[in-house]
Amino acid sequence: MTFLLDQDVPDAIGRVVAQGGHSVTRLREVLPLDADDSTVLSFAHTHQSVLVTCNRDDFLTLVADQPHAGLIVVIRRQSRVAECSRFLRLLRDAGESGIRNNVNFA
Repeated sequence: MTFLLDQDVPDAIGRVVAQGGHSVTRLREVLPLDADDSTVLSFAHTHQSVLVTCNRDDFLTLVADQPHAGLIVVIRRQSRVAECSRFLRLLRDAGESGIRNNVNFA
């Protein structure tokens, strides 16, 4: 799978996802830092990337009205290890069919 990591997602999550053989792009590598959320979601959809963000409120509203390739909302935990572990568990348990075109929480 291909993932687009929003500005607020810890780099540690990107590293463990890439180590798992997935393609990871960080938003700051492909769009201006001030790109609005609608543009971010549209970019992810156009590139068939699952958007990973911590910005639950804005993106949950947007995915209700905009097409998307999938959204994963990362819930902040007490440690990066816990965040990465939960994310990897989601990938394992949901698989591509459970992540693509769906909204998930990790």
